[in-house]
Amino acid sequence: MPEYSVPIEKGVDISIDEGRIKVKGPRGELSRVLQHPHIAIERKGEEIVVSTVSEKRKDKAVIGTWSVIIKNMMIGVTRGYSCSMKLIYAHFPVKIEQQGEKLVIKNFLGERATRNARIEKGVEVKLSGDVIDVTGTDKEKVGQTAANIEHATKIKGFDRRVFQDGIFLTRKTEPKEAG
Repeated sequence: MPEYSVPIEKGVDISIDEGRIKVKGPRGELSRVLQHPHIAIERKGEEIVVSTVSEKRKDKAVIGTWSVIIKNMMIGVTRGYSCSMKLIYAHFPVKIEQQGEKLVIKNFLGERATRNARIEKGVEVKLSGDVIDVTGTDKEKVGQTAANIEHATKIKGFDRRVFQDGIFLTRKTEPKEAG
């Protein structure tokens, strides 16, 4: 019977109820539904065990994926995730500002229309000059927000060798191991 075990980090409270996993920690709470007919998730002492009775390759792949998702949730609520992005422009001065759930990019390549990037719920965006810091507890939402910002400044119809303007990911900060 293939199985993966994920040790529960200190300061983390995990509850499993009919496929819904709730992870609470010092930085917040994350919840996710993980359901599959052949896969079981249970708590055994100080670890979470993801197992299957099936020997199918796809089921084995799913238990590996789910164990990593659970581990990432624990890292998110204890240490969090962050990435830095940099605004680069050469031709026109670009202005960026946050308006609620979106990042507004003005005067990109001299365009009159503004470009918008959606900020996912639970993700914090801090602007300081031409550096954008994206932080949050959910790894997927932090990555998706960074991708949305980068995609908003994608250039079409211009030579990329000449027009190198845009907002680019410069650093992903992976949290250090606990203890």
